[in-house]
Amino acid sequence: MRRIAQLLILVGAAASVLHAEEPVDLGMIHRIKAEGLGNSQAFEILRNLTDVSGPRLTGSPGLQKASQWSRDKLGEWGLVNAQLEPWGEFGVGWSLEKSYLAMTQPYYQPLIATPSAWTAGSGGLIRGTPMLLKIEEAADLEKYKGKLAGQIVLISTDREADTHFQPDARRRSAEDLEELALAPEPRGGPSNFAQRRRQWRARAKLREETEKLLRAEGALAVLQAGRGQHGTVFASGGRPPKEGQEPNLPTLVVALEHFKHMQRLLENESPLEIELELQTRFHRDDLQAYNVVAEIPGSDPALAQEVVMLGGHIDSWHAGTGATDNAAGVAVAMEAVRILKAIDARPRRTIRIALWSGEEQGLLGSRAYVEKHFADRKTMTLRPAHHDFSAYFNLDNGTGKIRGIYLQENDAVRPIFEAYLKPFEDLAATTLAIRNTGGTDHLSFDRVGLPGFQFIQDPIDYSTRTHHSNMDLSDHVQEADLMQASVIMASFVYHAAMRDEKLPRKPLPKPEEEAVPAGVTEPVAAGRSSSP
Repeated sequence: MRRIAQLLILVGAAASVLHAEEPVDLGMIHRIKAEGLGNSQAFEILRNLTDVSGPRLTGSPGLQKASQWSRDKLGEWGLVNAQLEPWGEFGVGWSLEKSYLAMTQPYYQPLIATPSAWTAGSGGLIRGTPMLLKIEEAADLEKYKGKLAGQIVLISTDREADTHFQPDARRRSAEDLEELALAPEPRGGPSNFAQRRRQWRARAKLREETEKLLRAEGALAVLQAGRGQHGTVFASGGRPPKEGQEPNLPTLVVALEHFKHMQRLLENESPLEIELELQTRFHRDDLQAYNVVAEIPGSDPALAQEVVMLGGHIDSWHAGTGATDNAAGVAVAMEAVRILKAIDARPRRTIRIALWSGEEQGLLGSRAYVEKHFADRKTMTLRPAHHDFSAYFNLDNGTGKIRGIYLQENDAVRPIFEAYLKPFEDLAATTLAIRNTGGTDHLSFDRVGLPGFQFIQDPIDYSTRTHHSNMDLSDHVQEADLMQASVIMASFVYHAAMRDEKLPRKPLPKPEEEAVPAGVTEPVAAGRSSSP
């Protein structure tokens, strides 16, 4: 009798555990997979955002075209309240109309280069021998005073091109994922983030002082060495001029090998002549910036006012077409809501998609949206909608498939997300990482105490080839990965919208002044999540 009683207790305990497990609708997941893997439109969405719309610098015609297309497509699928929602004045837009750089002596050679954003045009074709500047600290500027008028300036670099013996692209290995699933080692003593911020600010100040001197002296154009190798030029940076402020001098970021070629010629006093021409356009008709927003209304009268959000940033830099950063994330989010509409999903809560602009200038679109709708980060004054918010799911680390999700230091969501991932183990999505990850729009929600999450992705060649580079083109997008990510995002969003309760939250943060002024980009403490 005792054994029977013990057995009954164990059975009852097991039943209690099973009852307490997070519910997952496997029938709905089957429908999501069938639509997302069998009738995917993800790559066609991406093609329209990239090949058709082009680069999507915030404030540019390319971003306007992509945003309008996305809004119209979301409405076409049956989402409601599809709109371009203004979030504030961003400033002057910019687009590139012509860029040409070549070496003409000691022989002719076209050079790989990309202008910095918001750079001025050259006013026609410029020819001449560049002047080599070696600037390591502010004191170095003194020796160039009075010598820069009418000069094309080459700012030297000590970086060297080297040969890579490791592949540019990779998947996360089992060992990578095991390590990622472990909590980070506790840090003893102060973080080195403050030191890195000081270094960043010092470099930014030196760049400012250099630009000021070049402008005052009347330099014609500036050539800088690009980060990256093998013809890949990483060319993020630049800022819109403020009202009454002159635009940046004509500035070109040159492929490292081509830049070093010119630098060696000048250092060895060999003949060198180059010619360049830039034509750029500044757009002042509409200084506002916009996010794209649309909804699948909730079906439960008691929960319909509560919101589950998903999205990614639709803006990009200008050197490529922003395919992996972040048309891929936008395509996945749009495909996720298309799937849910195609299978006639009826979420209890409202599902809202948001495609952010101004992310590349400091998460501007999502920060402004969160402040308007949910909470003021500086004062932690909460809007009424803060109470009704459940979660935000973001995708913004390239083309790679989803391998799991960062818990953003929220232990309470672990069993929930573990249940959400379980049906996707055969699609290689298994990992929960307690650590927080930075550098993208989920942080705008997390900073005001709202559950915001970024998925773990395979890096592919994001950091080595495409992130902010001239190679960020649709050729580097893995279509199968988009399909996999779309069904996982659709399932996460749907199940969060169907729960009896909102997702659990971390404690509210204390009011705190923003560490980074709006419009300024500097290192994020946690770094981007493109590496383990």
